[in-house]
Amino acid sequence: MRWRALVAPGFAWAVLGCAPAPMPPMRQQSQTRLQTREFQTRAYETTDTKLIMKALVNVLQDDGFIVGTANGEIGLITAMKENTQRHWFLIFANDITSSWSCSVNVTPFGQQTKVRVNVQLREKWWPNGNERVAKVDDPAYYQTFFSKVDKGIFIQKERL
Repeated sequence: MRWRALVAPGFAWAVLGCAPAPMPPMRQQSQTRLQTREFQTRAYETTDTKLIMKALVNVLQDDGFIVGTANGEIGLITAMKENTQRHWFLIFANDITSSWSCSVNVTPFGQQTKVRVNVQLREKWWPNGNERVAKVDDPAYYQTFFSKVDKGIFIQKERL
């Protein structure tokens, strides 16, 4: 009789652990499209678009992206990366696969080169099959990305 009092709560806890995990909330977009474009864009004081493109490809590869397209003629770079994490609850596993898609537009602009980066995140949960897609609209993400590009340009210019 006493063992039932111990086993029943443990069994209920294990069964509830099999329920699909709720999807974490996505950040609500609080910026206008113009504000989003502003933090996704950086102007560089050079007309050497090849230098900029090379630095961008290097940064994307350093961040784990696989570059799919790098077309200097039209100034387009596309890249993807994927990451799967396993979360355990007792003996049950939940896998979350995150896929990052990145497109970069490189445009000559007078004596400058403008770069606009757009990143999208797709997350899938297994075994429950939930999925969501969202734009990465965090200014800090792009600020960090462009600081890496700045360093990459420096390295390219200095031929390090």
